[in-house]
Amino acid sequence: MSFLFNSYALARPALFSLDAEQAHELTLNALQKAYDCNLTRRLVENRPALPSTLMGLKLRNPVGLAAGLDKNGAHIDALGNLGFGFIEVGTVTPKPQSGNPKPRLFRLPEAHALINRLGFNNDGLDIFLENVQKSHWRSEGGILGLNIGKNATTPIENAVDDYLIGYHGVYPHADYVTVNISSPNTQNLRALQEASELTDLLSQLQTARKELEDKHQKRVPLVVKIAPDLSAEQVDAIAAVLQRYGVDGVIATNTTLSRDAVTGMPHANETGGLSGPPVHELSLAVISRLRQQLGKEFAIIGVGGILGSQQAREKIEAGANAVQLYTGLIYKGPALITECVQALRGQNLAG
Repeated sequence: MSFLFNSYALARPALFSLDAEQAHELTLNALQKAYDCNLTRRLVENRPALPSTLMGLKLRNPVGLAAGLDKNGAHIDALGNLGFGFIEVGTVTPKPQSGNPKPRLFRLPEAHALINRLGFNNDGLDIFLENVQKSHWRSEGGILGLNIGKNATTPIENAVDDYLIGYHGVYPHADYVTVNISSPNTQNLRALQEASELTDLLSQLQTARKELEDKHQKRVPLVVKIAPDLSAEQVDAIAAVLQRYGVDGVIATNTTLSRDAVTGMPHANETGGLSGPPVHELSLAVISRLRQQLGKEFAIIGVGGILGSQQAREKIEAGANAVQLYTGLIYKGPALITECVQALRGQNLAG
């Protein structure tokens, strides 16, 4: 495993000399090729273990991959082989879409941050499900979350239709399903976080869930992913709706529209969501407020700005039961996974 980690450290300067999205695609393809050729499978024989339970799901460890890195679910096994306890892929929309015009992904190295305005670029639900069903991650004991969203061309007043299509499609193949209503890169999407809109969405998903539970004879946990740019009152209102409609967990948080922490840096004024360490404190505030409102039993997954052991511990101390990585992985490489697992030993992870 150390060979793999050192290889990333050596490759990173060359990758960072490329366009950020090009480097992202190149890295995923290289990781997949290495996995397919068995080059990395033997290197990761001793996965970082810290068994825990989340929403009734048994995790190898509480450090997961956030949605967005593998939008089409095409690299589940290769990514899982890096040592994650759980993997989340997507966001997938019912129909394929190219996303926003390029360039749309920007590095802010001074802050170890990224700004993206990708816009749910993906190959659509049919190809996504084909990829998911080809993977071996779940059959080998891995936990897989499938993240669903709406197409950009679908009017916001019809958004529920897209979520229902996605929900019915992914349900049989997921260990949990995440409803993404917090990306800043699809017009008006965050309006679905308002209590009235969220009530309508979750009430219809709850009805669909009962049908799907009966049809497939299993209960798949339902999770909602929210933004960091919420007031305490908005968080409280969301928490109340989540509880009312039997949602099992919440992911806190997505990217931020705030630029306070990166003012004056190159690319700081690019449109899109900011991720990385500048989101950490915002995420902690939301996690803490959610825990106050939701009580001890409700599952919270903390994401946003984890660059090392300290941030991982702070997410748990704020009230999260597990964490997810994305931007920190770009800057630190796979070594970050093991570092975070080690940091969470002895923490209260019940959820």
